[in-house]
Amino acid sequence: MQKRVLITGAAGFLGSHLCDRFIKEGFFVIAMDNLITGDLRNIDHLMQNPNFEFQLHDVTKHINISGELHYIMHFASPASPIDYLKIPIQTLKVSSLGTHNVLGLARVKKARVLVASTSEVYGDPTVHPQPEEYWGNVNPVGPRGCYDEAKRFMEAITMAYHETHKVETRIVRIFNTYGPRMRLNDGRVLPAFIGQALRGEDLTMFGDGSQTRSFCYVDDLVEGIYRLLFSDYYLPMNVGNPSEITIKEFGEEILKLTGANQKLISLPLPKDDPKQRRPDITKAQNILKWEPKVSRAEGLKITYDYFRSLPKEELFKTEHRDLEKLNK
Repeated sequence: MQKRVLITGAAGFLGSHLCDRFIKEGFFVIAMDNLITGDLRNIDHLMQNPNFEFQLHDVTKHINISGELHYIMHFASPASPIDYLKIPIQTLKVSSLGTHNVLGLARVKKARVLVASTSEVYGDPTVHPQPEEYWGNVNPVGPRGCYDEAKRFMEAITMAYHETHKVETRIVRIFNTYGPRMRLNDGRVLPAFIGQALRGEDLTMFGDGSQTRSFCYVDDLVEGIYRLLFSDYYLPMNVGNPSEITIKEFGEEILKLTGANQKLISLPLPKDDPKQRRPDITKAQNILKWEPKVSRAEGLKITYDYFRSLPKEELFKTEHRDLEKLNK
């Protein structure tokens, strides 16, 4: 019997790659997105596939799926600062009301559900690298609180459904991920750097660039998530690449990759910006037998070629999404 999976946030960067993976594995994929930050172009190649169905829907509203449902991948959420700083209320709602609706659906359908949490639950960490047992250092009333605390609540309600209603749940904590289909102007460091290089602009880093990040190529991340879904592990698990680099060094890598003649310039550091970010992936290595395979050099080349192939007008387009009206 063909298994059916619901993927929320399916038209987004990660959601669309998950759609590809589940189609490849022979699933019937129900893709759901309200297109606040998603883009139908990310899944356009799947629209005529007989094993694919798209539903335009906001998961903060009641979710109705007819027929059997075996798995749910809850990836609906703004994920970049440019989005969640513009729509903090919607960001909070999708990880609270939306997760509540998804878990209720999983309970009714007796489906296994995997929710997408984030390394941002660790805040500006005082423990490095970050293991799953670390509770974090988060400012709940700071500008990033709408995203960080939304994901922390998501984890809490997911565990509550697991313990109280015996719903089969999985929680993945995703660290910085990159690859094709990222939005060029979404505010995250990698597309920002590449976009600036392609436009002939200086690359802007925050502070002196000494803060660190760890970048995982999207195919590696999807593989880790897929293995977690089919594992027996229900507690939060880090999935990311432990190869750590400073933002300044990363910018220099981008300049070398693109052959750009620009320089790195410094802007004021945003409030509560994490100074360090690197996953401890011991659990993923031991339980899932997973670790990243794609080197940063290889992944960056693929990603750069993708951005370079976009129409020229994409390079100079700013985000025109009417997000403010959604803050209700």
